[in-house]
Amino acid sequence: MNPNKALWEKGDFTRIAATMRKSGEDLASRMGVARGMKVLDLGGGDGTTAIPLARTGANVTVIDIAANLVQAGNTRAKEESLTNCVFREGDATDLSDVPDASFDTTVSIFGAMFAPRPFEVAKEMVRVTKPGGKIIMGNWIPGDPTLVAQLLKISSAYTPPPPEGFISPVTWGLEDHIIDRFGQAGIPRQQISFSREPWTFSAPFSPIEFVAVFRDFYGPTMNAFEAAEKSNRSAELQRELEELFTAQNKSGTSDQTAITATYLLVTVKR
Repeated sequence: MNPNKALWEKGDFTRIAATMRKSGEDLASRMGVARGMKVLDLGGGDGTTAIPLARTGANVTVIDIAANLVQAGNTRAKEESLTNCVFREGDATDLSDVPDASFDTTVSIFGAMFAPRPFEVAKEMVRVTKPGGKIIMGNWIPGDPTLVAQLLKISSAYTPPPPEGFISPVTWGLEDHIIDRFGQAGIPRQQISFSREPWTFSAPFSPIEFVAVFRDFYGPTMNAFEAAEKSNRSAELQRELEELFTAQNKSGTSDQTAITATYLLVTVKR
């Protein structure tokens, strides 16, 4: 199996996505997407941004590599009677079944950044977006002191070294890498803009319980715990993550979680 597909089908990312809905709705409302526009959400999971975009009347196609997330997204769309929101399986590095210039806006929020071969990802996003349209990405930032960057950093310290040629997903959080990737896809620097934005995880349970959700349902953290178990370091990993989540919780109470992470919002004019 494709290792990326295996990673995202391993757990149940819907359990994480359920804590991300409000920020997804807020971002969707600022994308400038209007009724009747055609939108591609690449690596869109179960619809954290796609469902709010479809509610505006846009025609949204979600392509995600994980079959379980595609099924969950189609279930959510059906429950809301959103016939204008369709989820299907696909690979961000190869959209060969998608015609050129098919979409007014291509979106990928914490999705395509995890696909291998980032130059192919950029090339495909540019190809399927109409001239005059937009590409909007949300990417986690390496070394950032907030939750997700630190979670990925801690987890990587417990897992074996990646294979030769591996390109870290968080390089999508570096402006020069993004400029290079879209530049090779034909987009000049002046058509790319960046801003650092907040994304809030909200959960009706404690930060310690939130760690358990990541441990049990988030592929990268699941892998880290499996590796840590083999080296008898799982308790150490658990402690580090509990300290991280507790320190970053801003809910004001120990039985609720509200953690804001910073991400890089990328807007590309096609």
